Amino acid sequence: MKAPKPKRTVPRLRLLVPGLLALALAGAATACTSSDDRPRVVVTTNILGDITQEIVGDEADVTVLMKPNADPHSFGLSAVQAAELDQADLVVFNGLGLEENVLRHVDAARESGVAALEVGEAVDPLTFQAHDDGGPEAEAGRPDPHFWTDPDRVRKAAGLIADQVIKYVDGVDEKAVRSNAARYDRQLADLTAWMEKSFDRIPEQQRALVTNHHVFGYLAERFGFRVIGAVIPSGTTLASPSSSDLRSLTEATREAGVRAVFADSSQPKRLAEVLRTELGDQVRVVELYSESLTEKSKGAGTYLRMMRANTTAITGGLTGR
Repeated sequence: MKAPKPKRTVPRLRLLVPGLLALALAGAATACTSSDDRPRVVVTTNILGDITQEIVGDEADVTVLMKPNADPHSFGLSAVQAAELDQADLVVFNGLGLEENVLRHVDAARESGVAALEVGEAVDPLTFQAHDDGGPEAEAGRPDPHFWTDPDRVRKAAGLIADQVIKYVDGVDEKAVRSNAARYDRQLADLTAWMEKSFDRIPEQQRALVTNHHVFGYLAERFGFRVIGAVIPSGTTLASPSSSDLRSLTEATREAGVRAVFADSSQPKRLAEVLRTELGDQVRVVELYSESLTEKSKGAGTYLRMMRANTTAITGGLTGR
């Protein structure tokens, strides 16, 4: 018996190949449309990134350049990230000198025609003041970039971001953006009320802040705290304290009867520990989230969570609870 002839499959394959190629090309075209044609907002810091994402929602892609737990004063950009700034429909950045290694890239994007919002400049910024520790003398009178420690200024910032997204980002649904902004504004108003109630538990004479560097001026103004000083007498973590700086701060802290020194959770606490040693064991070192969000599950994954965690830590640190 003769062996059966093999089935003729070539004609069927010839019919299938063009169809498969067409499907592949269509998929590639769809992918290009969904990524390249999507409106894009690029944000420098992760705190502003979270706020912007709340407002934008699903209306555009939001790219955040600063990773969780990074220091905004020292983080830099890769070549890919720098290119993302030039491709954005809108750049949202803190400004006032905060992103020290990124601002030149933002300026380059603005010069090439990219719309950009400097949030810090638009929310009635404070200036650094000289404190009881003698600092930050070199920066006194310069704008303080840490506006986000005042949730009322963040409410203003959120409204400005919504306006700029609607104005400059083509294809977004204005009604959806406005709805997102209104919802987030209510959450920020609730945060402010909760912070006021929490801080009311701290006696007025105990509302004195010593931090690892000058970062809580806005919170102090909004909620009635005195800023005694900082271990690093500067508005940037890139500065270093001298022995005379530490001596002045130790004296001012002792005179104010401060119970806690607050140190950023993403920065080494060695200097704050040195200060605590100088003052004795009655002073604690308490961690705060001051300039960066954490990963989502690490305690300060959003701006709202960060502020609630800090409020709880400050209240506990200054009341001894």
